[in-house]
Amino acid sequence: MQDQTFDRAEEDTGNIVHLEHVNVCISNQELSTHFYISGLGYTRDPFLNTGARLMWVNCGRSQFHLPTGTPDVLRGTIGLVVPDRAQLLDRLTQVKNYLGDTKFTFRESNDGVEATCPWGNRFNVHTPDAGRFGRIVLGIPYITFDVRPGTADRIARFYREVIQAPAEVSSNGHSSNGNGREARVTVGDKQYFYFRETDKPEVAYDRHHVQIYLADFSGPYRKLMELGLITMETNQYEYRFKDVIDLDTREVLFTVEHETRSMTNPMFLRPLVNRNPAATNRDYKPGHDSMSWAMA
Repeated sequence: MQDQTFDRAEEDTGNIVHLEHVNVCISNQELSTHFYISGLGYTRDPFLNTGARLMWVNCGRSQFHLPTGTPDVLRGTIGLVVPDRAQLLDRLTQVKNYLGDTKFTFRESNDGVEATCPWGNRFNVHTPDAGRFGRIVLGIPYITFDVRPGTADRIARFYREVIQAPAEVSSNGHSSNGNGREARVTVGDKQYFYFRETDKPEVAYDRHHVQIYLADFSGPYRKLMELGLITMETNQYEYRFKDVIDLDTREVLFTVEHETRSMTNPMFLRPLVNRNPAATNRDYKPGHDSMSWAMA
């Protein structure tokens, strides 16, 4: 075998090993089906929460959880990956008539397709790119949160020191003076939280949440307890917190509920069914019903 040199640090994910789901309430399950299933091309989980009140939507190894209630709007943008842009645009065009009296919009951009759900949640939908998204063909590679100017460095410090997640900060140029900053936190294999400083007025937090898995489950728990940030003791395998704070002043920098689970949670990396949205009864090809979330 020839001698080879590897950069082992490229495979580090830090303490957060997977971004599993995003939870937003929606007001109408039929409209949700038009957008998430027929439009984006994702798959309703056939095993759990199959009733009319709550839908779980599989997208690769991640999910959307969509309970019926007063609609939530995530304060930022959710990044998605689908295999084919042309097919995505065709599907979104087909559902447009069903979503005409909602906030639904979509347009093609240089970086993919920008879409807004019927209740105002924003999505950037990309096609697979090994350099950016690794093996992901179908999934949620990132969430970009809109945060106040002057918070990115302190948010990155919170995730590094409390959650033990790699976090780095760079300039983003999204503020009016061009000096905005952006924190990037690793939350899985080619999955990231971005906290992008913006001059836009800050929107009040509602109830949406994100769910992550931790390798070291108890270490961050102890630190969060010391800071008084634990908001829910769910069970042996899960706790929750909402506020990301300045570790010196205790100022709240950003709020989003983190549903935080251990890797011993029975749900960890539960196999998710992903259909091939290109398969139809009009042009059916045996053996092409399902789709892998990953590149070959």
